[in-house]
Amino acid sequence: MHTITPPIDEAALLLRAQALAGMTLGEIADSIKVQVPENLKREKGWIGLLLEQVLGASAGSRPEPDFPDLGIELKSLPINYQGKPLETTFVCVAPLTGLVGAQWQTSHIRNKLSRVLWVPVISERDIPIAERLVGTPFIWSPSPEEEQLMALDWQELTDMIVLGEVENIHGKYGQVLQLRPKAANSQAKTQAFNRHGQPFQTLPRGFYLKTSFTQALLQKYLRVN
Repeated sequence: MHTITPPIDEAALLLRAQALAGMTLGEIADSIKVQVPENLKREKGWIGLLLEQVLGASAGSRPEPDFPDLGIELKSLPINYQGKPLETTFVCVAPLTGLVGAQWQTSHIRNKLSRVLWVPVISERDIPIAERLVGTPFIWSPSPEEEQLMALDWQELTDMIVLGEVENIHGKYGQVLQLRPKAANSQAKTQAFNRHGQPFQTLPRGFYLKTSFTQALLQKYLRVN
């Protein structure tokens, strides 16, 4: 595998990403000597990791944006032939303890979403992984209206966690953000508190952006209908 040096600035990063548009994942993997998996069932994050490697992301698993010197997060966005998102977008793991007094302004999720490089990938299930095409990338920061929507959802979901209601949170909560289980398997557990303040073990949770939100971004930046 080739090691790619991090981009020197945002413009250099966007140029690198734009150079991938129209390429297949197989071509990109070949360019850095990476093997394409047969399926993504066991390697669900493979596409994102491939893009991180070829674009020179350096954060690894540290809790900071993928390009820490630039403050930019990388998000691959699987889309169908019509340019519509195929699934919600994972943002970060949600803390289930230590949230009393937490504020949106200083939250990890806000830091992650303050500046994002979106890379759409045509990922219909009938397309072999190596033949999936990279679309036109774009760099986004939330507008005041978008950030307000995210902040309101984050506050509602965080309040429910603090009040011991994490087990009652499901997909209908949140206009643009969603909280749902995020674990490699059902054996993975983390601590939370119930409504009586007693600790218990539950599945880890993650924050996700709903498809209606990412669809609106595609319409805004790429004029996708």
